[in-house]
Parts: sequence; C-alpha cells; structure tokens
Amino acid sequence: MPLFIKVMTFKSKVQEVLDGVLTEHPTLFLIDLAVNDANKISIVLDGDSGVNLQDCITISRAVENNLDREEQDFSLEVASAGLSRPLQLVRQYKKNIGRNLKVKTRSDEEIEATLTAADEEIITLEWEAREPKKIGKGKETVSKKIDIAYADIKEAIVIVSF
Repeated sequence: MPLFIKVMTFKSKVQEVLDGVLTEHPTLFLIDLAVNDANKISIVLDGDSGVNLQDCITISRAVENNLDREEQDFSLEVASAGLSRPLQLVRQYKKNIGRNLKVKTRSDEEIEATLTAADEEIITLEWEAREPKKIGKGKETVSKKIDIAYADIKEAIVIVSF
C-alpha cells in the first residue's frame, strides 16, 4: 500500500504560519502575500486602526520564528498597505467610512466623494455638486448620493488631505 505524504509548498507553509499569527492579532488583516522563486516573502498588512512599525516587527518576528531557515532559506519583508494603495477588501472600506475616496468604476466614471457607508455588497458615496438651477439663471449646490457595488469598482483610493 503506497504512502501518501502531504507535501506542503513553501508558500502554503508561510500562509499557514501567517494565518496563525494573525489570529493572535485580530485587528490586523492580510492584504497580500507573495513568495517569489528566490523565497523572498512579501507580506502586506492593514489594520482596523492602521498598521504601525511595531505591528510589522511583531508579525515579522512571529513568522520568522515559525519557519526553519535550515529547512528553507528565505528573506522576509512585512509592510503596511499605505494610503496610496487601492482598497481591496470590504474591511478596508468599512474602516475608511468618513474619508474621501477617488473611485473609478468599471464604466470608467471617476467619482471623488465621501464614503458614508459600506456593507458586504455595496459602498455609498456622498458629495455636493454645483448644477444649473432648475428655474432661473445661475447655479445651486445640490447633494448627491450613489451606491456602488464592489463588482462595479475598478479602483478606489483614499484621498489624503492636509
């Protein structure tokens, strides 16, 4: 009877270790994990309250301590998602409610507005626009609101204002 040995790829081993570490830090969540052919591990994190340097150090040490360099040599990089990186997860949208976003839709429409709500299926954006008056000359300020399904979003980036 042949023996079936479960062979775990290096990336899946890293993923398993990372899942365990993130379970111990529930406010942090994974945005991206990449392992290249030279075993360079790149981890990108975000957090419900952001990610600070100590969070990156903590995750880096925990991952490093749970992988054996004798078994597989590797390099490790842990970074925060940063504001210039497009939002990818529902959890990221939820943590950015109240902030201004620049959203590109699949139909190539661009909207800069305040994210006022986010659930599991849609986001709600609100903004004010100047439009011609319905009666008379001139323009008036009107409030606009739109719901956009995640499937219709090509890219959404937080607008940083100083």
